[in-house]
Amino acid sequence: MTSTAADYLWFEDDFPDLADAYCVTLVRALAPSEVLRRLRGRPEPSLTGVDAVTEAAYEHQERTGEQLLAMAGIGDHTLVVEANGYLGVTEERALPASAGTTWVSHFVNINAVDAFLWAEDTDSRLWFEPMFPDSRWGTTPDVVLGTMRRVGFDLGEDEPEEVLSVPASFALAEHLTGVALTPEFLRETTFTCGSAPL
Repeated sequence: MTSTAADYLWFEDDFPDLADAYCVTLVRALAPSEVLRRLRGRPEPSLTGVDAVTEAAYEHQERTGEQLLAMAGIGDHTLVVEANGYLGVTEERALPASAGTTWVSHFVNINAVDAFLWAEDTDSRLWFEPMFPDSRWGTTPDVVLGTMRRVGFDLGEDEPEEVLSVPASFALAEHLTGVALTPEFLRETTFTCGSAPL
């Protein structure tokens, strides 16, 4: 059974500082060191838990002008967490980095600008703004349309009672990758970290 937005309501409740401005990416069958290399990054000290990652990312960005990337293996994927970042959904960076693999990323910032990217081997299969899922781009923009409805994206004409674009993005990413994220994983994992130019 596919998870839905209801299964990811915890994200904004448990990690409000990260939820304000985040990018979460899942990359299949690449080690964190290879993801970092493809994003033209360099190693930084490890950090435990996304709260520590979030605090460090803002400080690092202010000090260096670069994006802090926190990476960890989960299943056969590498999870990349960017606090106040967007490299994962930037096609100029993400599409080349997706060579030979699957790249699923979603992002939102403090101004409610958002994006979801599903790439396969440098091909952008689906790109859309989660708050406005009616407009989609890519080589297969409608192939998961039924799943998008099921997980909680608003694809109707009426205004939704509740905007669930963030938890729905997590649920769609799980559908595309098979990777379910949990609050425990984000809270307890020691992340391999690196920094990359914006």
